[in-house]
Amino acid sequence: MTVNNAKFTIGSLAKATGVNVETIRFYQRKGLMAEPDRMQGAIRRYTDDDLARLQFIKAAQRIGFSLDEVAELLELDEGTHCSEARSIAEQKLRDVRQRIADLRGIEAALDQLVANCGEAADNVKCPLIESLYRR
Repeated sequence: MTVNNAKFTIGSLAKATGVNVETIRFYQRKGLMAEPDRMQGAIRRYTDDDLARLQFIKAAQRIGFSLDEVAELLELDEGTHCSEARSIAEQKLRDVRQRIADLRGIEAALDQLVANCGEAADNVKCPLIESLYRR
């Protein structure tokens, strides 16, 4: 790491990316980011590359990748493993589509339960609660 490029403290890196300092330390413990050396006893300084890596991690998380999946993608970052990265993304897409299907099923069940509640104004027992007991 060159001293000229090492311009961020951990606090300024956190602020630049909108994360907490403890988040950066957590990523370092998980091996997602390196912990820079202290230059002659001074505080640790982070580079633009560290900033870019942290932004990558956060961007990948925003679209649903777990930290383990982020670690896999970071290992493939050299550019020669595009097909492997695509495979990881395809699996993530299948997972997201399955979750969407599951959520649609939950939506339909809740819709029916809510409709049942409106139909039973004179009943002593709530149809929604009764149907949950039966499930």
